[in-house]
Amino acid sequence: MEKINNVTEFIFWGLSQSPEIEKVCFVVFSVFYIIILLGNLLIMLTVCLNNLFKSPMYFFLSFLSLVDICYSSVTAPKMIVDLLAKDKTISYVGCMLQLFGVHFFGCTEIFILTVMAYDRYVAICKPLHYMTIMDQERCNKMLLGTWVGGFLHSIIQVALVVQLPFCGPNEIDHYFCDVHPVLKLACTDTYIVGVVVTANSGTIALGSFVILLISYSIILVSLRKQSAEGRHKALSTCGSHIAVVIMFFGPCTFMYMRPDTTFSEDKMVAVFYTIITPMLNPLIYTLRNAEVKNAMKKLWGRNVFLEAKGKKLDLII
Repeated sequence: MEKINNVTEFIFWGLSQSPEIEKVCFVVFSVFYIIILLGNLLIMLTVCLNNLFKSPMYFFLSFLSLVDICYSSVTAPKMIVDLLAKDKTISYVGCMLQLFGVHFFGCTEIFILTVMAYDRYVAICKPLHYMTIMDQERCNKMLLGTWVGGFLHSIIQVALVVQLPFCGPNEIDHYFCDVHPVLKLACTDTYIVGVVVTANSGTIALGSFVILLISYSIILVSLRKQSAEGRHKALSTCGSHIAVVIMFFGPCTFMYMRPDTTFSEDKMVAVFYTIITPMLNPLIYTLRNAEVKNAMKKLWGRNVFLEAKGKKLDLII
């Protein structure tokens, strides 16, 4: 049967139908997005300028920050603009690109968090072999694997949606294009597509979450053999990782490990993993990690020193 597609654009319902609430949300989410950009850029600069790329943990942390910026930028700018817009529209092509971006960067983040858990497992459980196992070449291959995995996942999701006919209506009860809300608008039976979409997302989310649980369980058990100082340092580092994992996987599990259905709470849950988590990640990793805090102090101290030195030279001249 030939595909019929009369829809050239979609209309978002947005976060709220109340103009007053939308104005408040505009201010709040604008501040949140600025924090996401500044916080994650600060981590990337800290890792880069302090030459921490040689440490696998900070190597992956810097790319996690990059993915967080990209992930939130797929949805946040459009949502913020739409909060003050009368017509919240997006083209069909723009919708498919947004769907691809959400799943590409979201899945890549899941894989990076999984790799970071493996890194902590090797560091704590096999410290003598750590630098041999987690050498630069292997880290590069693992990082490449996270991007390739994210691409394969997202291209499957988009391919499943693109082949569906859309002949109206074209209103999406959401603030961005995601698989489940878009599937509701298809003018054909989407049961099989919905099952495949859920299986694709669910396998990745559940599989990664199980690996994370096993890794951190082994780490916690092995900490009994460590000294009090070693335990404290390991728990400080792993604690930040576990907090991020819970904040990210909790909402993702609610959204994607279920049949092809939508709930009124979906928008608020989506806000949590597309905006709140990328905003909190830099705070969690800096406040819970003494090494990152020390590196940031050195960075700011160096900048203050150079600035003071420059002013002194200006006075002399």
